[in-house]
Amino acid sequence: MEVTARAPGKIILSGEHAVVHGSTAVAASINLYTYITLRIPPPSAETNDTLILQLKDIGLEFSWPIGRIKEALPESNGLDSSTPATCSGKFAESISALVEEQNIPEAKLALASGVSAFLWLYTCIQGFKPATVIITSELPLGSGLGSSAAICVALSAAFLAFSKSSSLDKGHQGWLDFGENELELLNKWAFEGEKIIHGKPSGIDNTVSTYGNMIKFKSGGLTRIKSAVPLRMLITNTKVGRNTKALVAGVSERTLRHPDAMTSVFNAVDSISKELSTIIQAPAPDDISVTEKEEKIGELMEMNQGLLQCMGVSHASIETVLRTTLKFKLTSKLTGAGGGGCVLTLLPTLLSGTVVDKVIAELETCGFQCLIAGIGGKGAQVSFCGSS
Repeated sequence: MEVTARAPGKIILSGEHAVVHGSTAVAASINLYTYITLRIPPPSAETNDTLILQLKDIGLEFSWPIGRIKEALPESNGLDSSTPATCSGKFAESISALVEEQNIPEAKLALASGVSAFLWLYTCIQGFKPATVIITSELPLGSGLGSSAAICVALSAAFLAFSKSSSLDKGHQGWLDFGENELELLNKWAFEGEKIIHGKPSGIDNTVSTYGNMIKFKSGGLTRIKSAVPLRMLITNTKVGRNTKALVAGVSERTLRHPDAMTSVFNAVDSISKELSTIIQAPAPDDISVTEKEEKIGELMEMNQGLLQCMGVSHASIETVLRTTLKFKLTSKLTGAGGGGCVLTLLPTLLSGTVVDKVIAELETCGFQCLIAGIGGKGAQVSFCGSS
């Protein structure tokens, strides 16, 4: 048996950092995906006593005898795939021991939490079955595009597809959508994986990756929204690492020093996010309407970027991207934590491919990675063996 699942990455269109202080933010899925292939061998196969994890993009493979997993996690076999469970206490210690036995290269130790999430999700949902799980991704790791959430969502999707908790048509050809109740369960399992990786995640990344489209969120409340107009962004990965906790703390410290000014900044961001979500959802019956909407979205992005600069979360690499795209009269803003990471550039519908190529060429000379993505597309999907 074989199934492939895919889950998209995400961007923050508006409201990053300010959302921590009560403002509205808008996040969207992007059509760059993480793919998980799950192969369960027949009983006669040579690999019918081993669980194998292959990370194709970085050329690493891990394997565990099923007997060793049973020994380390005897209680997990009694868990119900329809009831998401948290990996804590004795479970967390046993998972850590299984990961440590793999002797992950020192340069790749950051992968350990992701491998732990894989083991927990697999044993909870699939139990002690032998299998090969292959992970590939179009998302750069650690750049603020929700790569870890996409992995957890795709893992959960693949594992649930072959569980009693799913009623998917395994004879369907092509990508298959989950039902609403299945998506809710999938999202909860993915959140458990995210907790292993990040400790206390917001749940925003896995929710966007699970459901796709866009969400508006404020003070812990999430509202799913759908764009009435297809949007396209150039995503520039500066490849500059950033410390999210330090950046969030820096904004909080600035707020303590300048409470009135920063409150005004956060209120302005709240207004931008609300207006942005309204524009995105409004129908555009013709090309003129689409162009007008794109112009308004570009203006709001520009305003949001200015406010992010007021918060002190920009970076020299981000400013380089802003200057470069401005030369071509394009609007850009950072997405996520800032301090490096990724920058969004709105690509209007009527923009010529020649201009886009020139922008990308100039950005790549700076050592940046450029990706073009559609915004607000499908969430988690699966395709069974024999379909495409």
